[in-house]
Amino acid sequence: MCMENRSEVNEFILVGLTDAPDLQVPLFIMFTFIYLTTLVGNLGIVALISWNSRLHTPMYFFLSNLSLVDFGYSSAVTPKVMVELLTGDKVISYNSCAAQIFFFVAFATVESFLLASMSCDRHAAVCKPLHYTTTMTSTLCAHLASAAYICGFLNSSIVTGNTFSLSFCRSNVVHHFFCDVPPLLVITCSDIHSIEMVIFILGIFTVVFPLLVILTSYLFIFIAILKIHSAEGRQKAFSTCASHLTAVSISFGTIIFMYFQPSSNHSMDTDKMASVFYTMIVPMLNPLVYSLRNKEVKSAFQKAARGQRFQLDHIFS
Repeated sequence: MCMENRSEVNEFILVGLTDAPDLQVPLFIMFTFIYLTTLVGNLGIVALISWNSRLHTPMYFFLSNLSLVDFGYSSAVTPKVMVELLTGDKVISYNSCAAQIFFFVAFATVESFLLASMSCDRHAAVCKPLHYTTTMTSTLCAHLASAAYICGFLNSSIVTGNTFSLSFCRSNVVHHFFCDVPPLLVITCSDIHSIEMVIFILGIFTVVFPLLVILTSYLFIFIAILKIHSAEGRQKAFSTCASHLTAVSISFGTIIFMYFQPSSNHSMDTDKMASVFYTMIVPMLNPLVYSLRNKEVKSAFQKAARGQRFQLDHIFS
């Protein structure tokens, strides 16, 4: 039976977040609020950067791409979870499961490389401010963003292709609230040693490598900041990195907590809570972090709000 093709199962059953009926409606309301906030926040950042010419700089170019990725990242998981909570339908088709994994892995990988590209941008801004405009050209930024998307979707194609080349003949019950690679490997009857090695190597390339780029960039940034004599200058230099450093800490901190703790410390409830955080909360937090900690974004938003209010007053006057 295990030698048969992938046709052993045509659908999977997701265990979901909870079986308690009294928690399903409150969770649905909470996740709806989170998803709408994610949608408005991230697409709002993209629209604001496109609208305001003062924000047409490398940092905000990467930020607009990060916001698009966060929206896609959340959309790959959250709507299906909301449907599960509202209707109680925990069945997901084979193809839908594959699509969910593909887009989830793709956007997660793109985000890692975009955060690494943003750290390079901050390094150039702080360490070589006089050469910033000649270093971070629009061509270089486009190439870095394109490379992030290519790496993301290439990595996702390899991971998804390898995962769904396996035979699922033990069970079709996925012990998670969305389709992810680790719970699928548990229910396969195929040999998973080769795919585990592939995922491990890809994990080093897509998580460890971007993290090393970020840590190296910030090492040089902190050295440069310490060389600044005035406290005001150090504060100004650090403020240019604060939003990005916060986003990096949230994103990679969650990944490290999820995947770099001993397997003996893992529990199903803990994994689910961590998964909720990095699939739903993190995409919502990033635009809030950049909006609350960035004076230029707040100024552009206030300008856009005043312009919109003026147009409404003109229409109804």
